[in-house]
Amino acid sequence: MKQTGDEMQDVGIIGLGCYLPPEKITNSDLEKLVDTSDQWIITRTGIRERRKASQEVASSDLGVEASKVAIKDAGLNPEDIDLIITATITPDMAFPATACIIQDKIGARNAAAFDINAACTGFVFAINVAQLFVSTGTYNNVLVVGAEKLTSIVDWTDRSTCVLFGDGAGACIVGKSKDRRIISSFMGADGSGGHLLNLPAGGSRLPATEETVKKRLHFLKMEGNEVFKVAVRIMAEAASNAIKKIGLECNDIDLLIPHQANIRILMAVAKRLGLSEDRIFMNIEKYGNMSAASTAVALVEASQENRVKKGGNVVLVAFGGGLTYGATVIKW
Repeated sequence: MKQTGDEMQDVGIIGLGCYLPPEKITNSDLEKLVDTSDQWIITRTGIRERRKASQEVASSDLGVEASKVAIKDAGLNPEDIDLIITATITPDMAFPATACIIQDKIGARNAAAFDINAACTGFVFAINVAQLFVSTGTYNNVLVVGAEKLTSIVDWTDRSTCVLFGDGAGACIVGKSKDRRIISSFMGADGSGGHLLNLPAGGSRLPATEETVKKRLHFLKMEGNEVFKVAVRIMAEAASNAIKKIGLECNDIDLLIPHQANIRILMAVAKRLGLSEDRIFMNIEKYGNMSAASTAVALVEASQENRVKKGGNVVLVAFGGGLTYGATVIKW
């Protein structure tokens, strides 16, 4: 029987965790690989360094470490997790799902598991899906993971993209709670813009061949200028739509935690929403763009730094390949 609004459970974030691999790639390191400079990268992107996982480490390994921290933070055991949703565009392999691999590695034997591929919006989408499962009583404790090893799909000869991306993972536990309560969400997509940000080969349309390898089609491709224009508009719209659904205005946002794509995009989004810089959380200079892991890690660090007071409105917002876009409002 479908529950009415009055019967829906209060759902919040009851645990948080993240993991960043120790190796750093600085802008100076990239100057040795491609024709670029530290000053150009900082000015254009705001990035000073990014993390790189070692060759033997996969996205699931990063996700496992973040998950362990989140589960402990929630005061739970792995057996208490009954669903795992992993957001990633760099899965360990096409199948099984990276979520299933994480389930096995952390010992969450009672959990169902699946992946979400919404590129950089993946963590936001996954939280929104988890909230629906818990609010209807279908599951009690949902582990949401954003894990990426983007250095494995970056073309290190392409100076327009290799400076942007890094590796990392963030996780949260979504469960019944009146604290850090998820109070609104918004999700959208525009498939007509899929060509702006993609990985062309390796799927059923362009399986791996000698030709696809020679053409470097197994690496991430992006039309940067076009992505910039779209990103500013749709992130501002997503945040605005999510906040207005609950009768609030953009000025009621106490902290905006955006996908860490490019500092110029973040500042342009803030301007559209009428938010001052002190109400935006940014860690892009340390990690670059970690796709689905970016918003996850930023949420963890914002919490650790006590950037928002109890009762404040926190908005997660992201855009990514697809094109996808979405936002989540959390009453802290």
